[in-house]
Amino acid sequence: MGGALSASLFARHALLPQGWRRDVLLEWDKNGDLTAVAENAAPPAGAEVAEYVLPGMVNLHSHAFQRALGGMTEVAGDGPDSFWTWRELMYRFARHITPEQMESIAAQLFAECLRHGYTAVCEFHYLQRDAAGALYARPAETAERVLAAARLSGIGLTMLPVLYSHAGFGEQPLKPEQARFRTGADDVLRIVEALAPQRGGQVEVGFAPHSLRAAGVAQIKQVAQALPAGRPIHIHIAEQQGEVRQCLDYSGRRPVQYLYEQVDVDARWCLVHATHVQPDEVALMAASGAVAGLCPTTEANLGDGLFPLAEFIAAGGRFGVGSDSHVSQSPVEELRWLEYGQRLQRQQRNVAATPQERHVGDYLWQAALQGGAQAAGRKLGALAPGCRADLLVLDEAHVNLCGVAIENVLGSVLFCGNDNLVRDVLCGGQWQVRDGRHVAQDAIAAAYKRTLAQLRAL
Repeated sequence: MGGALSASLFARHALLPQGWRRDVLLEWDKNGDLTAVAENAAPPAGAEVAEYVLPGMVNLHSHAFQRALGGMTEVAGDGPDSFWTWRELMYRFARHITPEQMESIAAQLFAECLRHGYTAVCEFHYLQRDAAGALYARPAETAERVLAAARLSGIGLTMLPVLYSHAGFGEQPLKPEQARFRTGADDVLRIVEALAPQRGGQVEVGFAPHSLRAAGVAQIKQVAQALPAGRPIHIHIAEQQGEVRQCLDYSGRRPVQYLYEQVDVDARWCLVHATHVQPDEVALMAASGAVAGLCPTTEANLGDGLFPLAEFIAAGGRFGVGSDSHVSQSPVEELRWLEYGQRLQRQQRNVAATPQERHVGDYLWQAALQGGAQAAGRKLGALAPGCRADLLVLDEAHVNLCGVAIENVLGSVLFCGNDNLVRDVLCGGQWQVRDGRHVAQDAIAAAYKRTLAQLRAL
């Protein structure tokens, strides 16, 4: 799907890796890769012209099927609610989803992500088996459905089949409600191999040990060593205080400490959440080059806590953002609440900044781009030759951008109002969003509505 392939766009203002630049001509080839980014250029005859152009954001953490759960868990129980009570509701919901329904849910999510400025997503995919807990005839069936949804929507995808063998530390047996998630090391490697032909400009394949609770160290090492060099590895870690206590009881170490003692963690790793970390763990993460995968709207929705962002930035750490359970599909909201959480916790303003970049909006966008691209394992996250032609055209007619100095544009986008200022989205060299609408929006929404009707009738 997608609009006609273009070859160039002239931006009066474009956010390049070195900052905002004027009069930039962007050109891309038929494969969807940027071939030239020329500053101080003149617009070619007949060229499309845009006022403000940004590189598209990478969504580094997604469980696509949870999009259909949105709004259904916001009811108080008899006792205190937490991540753990939410998880039981999620398990019951996941029990019923078919592969066809998964595809329609993922397509709806990806179209929404594109409209709000994400041009790539890392899918942490753990719904692998059928409702009875049996593998499908094609072990990669559900992963292939998510890949089909990505093709339909036009978004770039890093597929991360999940290793999920245990219910808790010490290799506790899975509960019946976790049967659809069960995979061993060999299962994951078979799925990775089955997906290999899908790899290309818009698709990468890595793997994800679900967590130290659900995957043993020996299993993690087995898959990591068998995985081709350079492929991304993601893991949930230290999201909840309960998880930290369980890890301490089992190993005598906190989760990040235990992971780094047992496994060679390097720049291909993304540590998702890492909410509850101490100074020595912050230093370990930053020194290893691993990316901290932060999901502020989900972490707030689940009552997880706040990552020590200022300390991580000071240590030279790399981070990106993801929509996780998809209570929001907007990178603006993730970045805004990443900063606002720090302000509330520290009782100060403008936390996410450095001596080199004091504009908070610019720092957050550029840093999350770099971390997200690294976590995706693909040439993304920059308007630069050799990267994918993924870009956003802002709505320069919107009042929030009226008369704004170029150095304050991202500050206005992130911290002024709730309107979506993304007008057009190019992804892999094809226009997937025009005037705020996805090119296949109606058909995708119709299929999603049918799926919702089926699931909510159960």
